[in-house]
Amino acid sequence: MKVRATEVERGSIRSLISTNGKVEPIQNFEAHAPIATTVKRLFVKEGDHVRKGQLLLQLDDDDLRSQAARAQAQIKAAQADESDLTTGGTREELLTLDTQLTKAQAARETAQRNLDAFRRLQQQGAASAGEVQQAQETLQRAQADATLLEQKKKDRYSQPEVARVKAQGTEAEAAYEAAEDALRKSGVRAPFDGIVYTLPVKQGAYVQTGDLLLQEGDLSKMLVRTFVDEPDIGRLATGQKIEVTWDALPGRIWNGTVSTIPSTVKLHGARNVGEVTCSVDNRDLRLLPNVNVGVTVITAEHSNVLTLLREAVRMDDTKPYVYQVVNGLLRRRDVEISLQNLTQVEVTSGLPEHSLVALSSTDSKPLIDGAPVKVVQ
Repeated sequence: MKVRATEVERGSIRSLISTNGKVEPIQNFEAHAPIATTVKRLFVKEGDHVRKGQLLLQLDDDDLRSQAARAQAQIKAAQADESDLTTGGTREELLTLDTQLTKAQAARETAQRNLDAFRRLQQQGAASAGEVQQAQETLQRAQADATLLEQKKKDRYSQPEVARVKAQGTEAEAAYEAAEDALRKSGVRAPFDGIVYTLPVKQGAYVQTGDLLLQEGDLSKMLVRTFVDEPDIGRLATGQKIEVTWDALPGRIWNGTVSTIPSTVKLHGARNVGEVTCSVDNRDLRLLPNVNVGVTVITAEHSNVLTLLREAVRMDDTKPYVYQVVNGLLRRRDVEISLQNLTQVEVTSGLPEHSLVALSSTDSKPLIDGAPVKVVQ
């Protein structure tokens, strides 16, 4: 029987997880439009290297300045109202109230004297009961007027009025802070040294609130977000080596290590995946942000061990065995294996180095222990 065969060799073997990932800057900055306005001026273009603090883009902020001025005026008005709450009113209101109270108190005293006089006259028979009753009613009205003004001076504003004035002040301050914050954001400056890698707007263009204005990143070190299928997550550990490839640069490999392992599984397209992150050196700036890359996670690696092609290993009741070619005959050998990947296995016992092991017959006949064979290429 003619068979294909392979030799047990000493070398290295790696257990791998092959998947895909996406590249993003580790240090990243995104600027969004704080309000709906126009792009007044652009000071950079896509791909420019920028320095920390450099002005990158200026939005039209005329409306924002008007909003800030209106809010500041509302704050001053609210402060004046709160001052009135403390003093009981404006100076003019206080003077008017004092005058009215003085008149009311004088009228009350006059009504009291008139009532006393009518009572004395009634005792002398010179005044009727009706006149006394009328004098009492006049005193009651004067007393009520004076009490109302005294209460008004003591507690000029009700609790709802106080709450309303304070709420107006708080609202005005919030509006002013929002306008000032938007003004600060209308001039976009670089928060660190980096490269403007996304600039979707043009000078004079109209932008809506929240629209992306630009992205800046330090592209010398990149984060690779890797998507590992759920069955492979248990093989991951921090510190494992990662190799990153990009179809746009065949043959180029970026090396890194696993820095975080998945804490949850999420849906990514039609796959259930865990996210693994690693950082890679990109000082030559060849790896670009937002590109899709191939990722190989090396979960284990053994050097100077005996290796064999995986297709040479067979299983019998979960025990691995091979057919060794000895003096032109097939001999079944039970083996122990350790690390394995898609093409190779590590043989830890059962075969010596340089052993010849059958893979399959050329005519698809089954391999049988003791069968005479001829090895062909």
